[in-house]
Amino acid sequence: MNYKIALLPGDGIGPEIVAQAVKVLHAAGKKFGHRFEFTEGLVGAAAIDAVGDPFPDETLRLCMDSDAVLFGAIGDPRFDNDPKAKVRPEQGLLAMRKKLGLYANIRPVSTFQSLIHKSPLRPDLVEGADFVVVRELTGGIYFGEPSGRSEDGEKAYDTSIYTREEIRRIARLGFEYAARRDKRLTLVDKANVLATSRLWRETVQAMEAEYPGIAVDYMFVDNAAMQIIQWPKKFDVMVTENMFGDILSDEASVITGSLGLLPSASVGIHTSVFEPIHGSYPQAAGKDIANPLATVLSAAMLLDIALKLTEEARAVRDVVNRSMEAGIVTEDITEGKAYRTSEVGEWLAANI
Repeated sequence: MNYKIALLPGDGIGPEIVAQAVKVLHAAGKKFGHRFEFTEGLVGAAAIDAVGDPFPDETLRLCMDSDAVLFGAIGDPRFDNDPKAKVRPEQGLLAMRKKLGLYANIRPVSTFQSLIHKSPLRPDLVEGADFVVVRELTGGIYFGEPSGRSEDGEKAYDTSIYTREEIRRIARLGFEYAARRDKRLTLVDKANVLATSRLWRETVQAMEAEYPGIAVDYMFVDNAAMQIIQWPKKFDVMVTENMFGDILSDEASVITGSLGLLPSASVGIHTSVFEPIHGSYPQAAGKDIANPLATVLSAAMLLDIALKLTEEARAVRDVVNRSMEAGIVTEDITEGKAYRTSEVGEWLAANI
């Protein structure tokens, strides 16, 4: 089979880590008899520098015409340190989510036996932890209108808006994931304070009858943030709104011991996007030291979710596990010999 994959390397370490995932996908294609056609597009600061737009129309067309999108990272200190910048790399990410209809971000969090000692949490707490954060991606405070600043610059405001149908579609996805897993779903909200959270809780409570085999519990976000650290094995599928999901899934990275190990999928109405959850790590850009495993695992999710190539996805996950067991890893997750980003990618491709 032939598949068209859009590559959006983006900024910082994005081009380096995406290049390793491409090596692995080529190797998987050779092994299983598939051909992947890769076409690069501009996004983020790289796109601002080239055409003045962090998500140009040409990139949107490329994504819409592809079977899946493999995305690296966006972000640049030039913009981070300039709060008055009119155009920002992150606007490209938000535009991509909106224009592709990417309403759900799926972030699996699981431990690797060979790296449990790298987690700052006790081994008995993290060993066997395995849950999924299903984050709503196109609503809430990141997209709410109105938002802005007063003319004198002394006041700023953002609004959080959700509709019942937006909540139903993300909750439905969460229930479906729970049905395939351990049949437990946790809704994370702030219903004791926020009107939008009360609508979330009310909507999910009404849906419980549609999924009688799923055990549902409800948790305030501050309590969830604590319990992820105290009892990570308590969770199976966690469903939450945009900002809470952003924060909680990043917090959950400590369970694995490294942000460089967590992949994600953003799915919705049009082409799905697959990306590591870490940022652009500009300090490491061009040094060939960044951990590519989250991007490679994102490519495995691409094979599994977008292309329905389950066996191929399993082979990619298996070779990632073997690379960690063999110590073929980058400096962030080893106390011994550290391999270069490119060396890890080459080993994975050669051993799939």
